[in-house]
Amino acid sequence: MAASPPLSSSSSSPGRRRTSPPLHSALLREDYDEVLESEVFIDVNRLRKYARHGIPLEIRGVVWKYLLGVEKSDRSNEFTQRKARYEAYREIDKENVEVSKRVRGEATRYLARAKKDNLLDPHSAPAIFEAVICAYINCNNHVEYSPSFVQVCAPFVITMKSECDVYSCFERLVNVLYESSLDNNINKRVAQFLSYFRTLMPELYDYFEEEELDVGEWASSWLRYLLAKELPIQSVLDLWDVYFATPDYVALHPFVCLAILRHLKDSLEDLEQSEIRSMLLRLPKMNINRIVSQAYNIRSEIQARYGTIVNVRA
Repeated sequence: MAASPPLSSSSSSPGRRRTSPPLHSALLREDYDEVLESEVFIDVNRLRKYARHGIPLEIRGVVWKYLLGVEKSDRSNEFTQRKARYEAYREIDKENVEVSKRVRGEATRYLARAKKDNLLDPHSAPAIFEAVICAYINCNNHVEYSPSFVQVCAPFVITMKSECDVYSCFERLVNVLYESSLDNNINKRVAQFLSYFRTLMPELYDYFEEEELDVGEWASSWLRYLLAKELPIQSVLDLWDVYFATPDYVALHPFVCLAILRHLKDSLEDLEQSEIRSMLLRLPKMNINRIVSQAYNIRSEIQARYGTIVNVRA
């Protein structure tokens, strides 16, 4: 099992491969640095504003922790709070024979698919997946293990510099998803989503029916875990930059899913059932900024048609 993390946040992520940082706007990075270098208070609202346009890879983990509320904006007790969080994680039981076996199997399959992205270290990442997910399940007996937890955890393994930070962010996100599932069960969410789909894209909806596509299979998967399973990992990172910068991102998510369908409409209409299913379960890389912009347009379009937005939380 992976060892408990050191308190330092300057080392590279234990589960991430070392890669050269991509080129980003110098102005954008300077904006982030100005906020993050404050010694007293981190202006999270400014971070949200910048994050909607993307976060440089090398500081994504730091920014996500503030956006998710793992790190507090008031830095006066930062070291004490961080130490307490690390010590609390160190004390969590990370042994769970049944869950460990399932996590190892899913992590192996996931890493094989993600190998080409070169973002995860296949030697250290499995132990982190296992420790973090087992720790979460052991602390949250009311939550049922899902194989998708590996895909949900992966962005944090890539971006965070310690196992404890991976756990803290994973815990925050899964708790949000679990609580939203209590508000609206998956059958209701899928039904409302398909209603919007049929209204906005009747030709594509009818084509899916003609091809006898199991809409429940892909739609429920899309809505449950913020497309962590379906999108390429770089697209997931880009999408979650926007989501974590958005106060109620779970309410925006169904409209992002509709925007993806609209974006892929022409391609999907040229495919047969098995090919459609494959594309929907393994989506191509896409321009996330354009998709999110389209999602807001779709939400406005639905609001104009229905007069209100039915809450279709992710």
